[in-house]
Amino acid sequence: MRVAIIRQKYTDFGGAERFLKRAVDALSQRGVAITMLARAWPPAADRRIINPRYWSRTERDRGFAAAVCAHLQQESFDLVQSHERIACCDLYRAGDGVHREWLIQRARILGWQAKVADQMPYHRYILQAEERLFHSPQLKAVVCNSAMVKQELMDHFRLPAQKLHVIYSGIDCARFHPDLKAHRSAVRQQWQIPLEAPLLLFVGSGFARKGVNALLQAMTLMRQSAYLLIVGKDKQQARFQRRAKQLGLAQRVRFCGPQQSVLPFYGAADGVVLPTLYDPFPNVALEAMACGLPLLSSTKCGAVDLVESGYNGWLCDALDHHTMATQLDALCDPHMAVPMGQAARQTVLPLTLDAMATRMESLYTSLLDSPLP
Repeated sequence: MRVAIIRQKYTDFGGAERFLKRAVDALSQRGVAITMLARAWPPAADRRIINPRYWSRTERDRGFAAAVCAHLQQESFDLVQSHERIACCDLYRAGDGVHREWLIQRARILGWQAKVADQMPYHRYILQAEERLFHSPQLKAVVCNSAMVKQELMDHFRLPAQKLHVIYSGIDCARFHPDLKAHRSAVRQQWQIPLEAPLLLFVGSGFARKGVNALLQAMTLMRQSAYLLIVGKDKQQARFQRRAKQLGLAQRVRFCGPQQSVLPFYGAADGVVLPTLYDPFPNVALEAMACGLPLLSSTKCGAVDLVESGYNGWLCDALDHHTMATQLDALCDPHMAVPMGQAARQTVLPLTLDAMATRMESLYTSLLDSPLP
């Protein structure tokens, strides 16, 4: 079976790319021949670099889409799977969620400015690309990485439920494991955090979307003096550092920047916090739970599929600082956090890489045998 997979570029810190790497490795071991179509991608067994010139991010996406579709006219594949909003595909993985929904959630923090921002050429292009993609006669199926995204596609585009397949990202529970606590002392010493102090962990790039402002605000309302490690890349990091200082948190919040490996940080933490305004289903959620850490996330994160408040983590509205503060205090209480972390790991144990690959391969086969109209 020959499958073309479309993704513009690879970044070491991108959740979608980490999913792709895991999926490609798992499917290749099953004999599926994968060809990557990308603007930039690390060396792979079979890849096509398609990199037309561009002068803006709108032209970047539009030009890449046109060049990929032109290339597909010249080469034959059994299935074309896209991770970009490109209409010339058979199968689309909605790993970036629904742009319409993201703009709705973003408007909650932008206010009246959202009306102006939403008219930017890039946002207009993405909205149009979604319309073309989801109404394309070539599109046979959509892989959703959460039930939340599936419902959004049904609500916004009236896509039939039978065309939408919820397949969670796989997680290597042998690699992401509670034994990572062996790193607890070394990481805390490196970042000057007392060994017994409550320590929260945020992992993600794009601090505004993923809720760092709300998290900092909630920390000022906590009863406990918890520490926070922020691991990830953001061009505006200095602005968030200034905000932490303004809130009196500079001594307890560490901005660690992007890290090649987040494993030691999971081992050092007591809980993971991701109060994102909108996230289809971040790999961080699975990684944290597999490490036996309770997860605090928002009601607009795909992790709502797995997190049960008070059992294996906590959920709250991304802008509800008071509720978030109460839940952060709970994460810092080992009598509550430890059993919740154990329950979190049990929740994700079935979501293996093999299970994900099996479901993807089964979907490929069904589309080839009985293509949807």
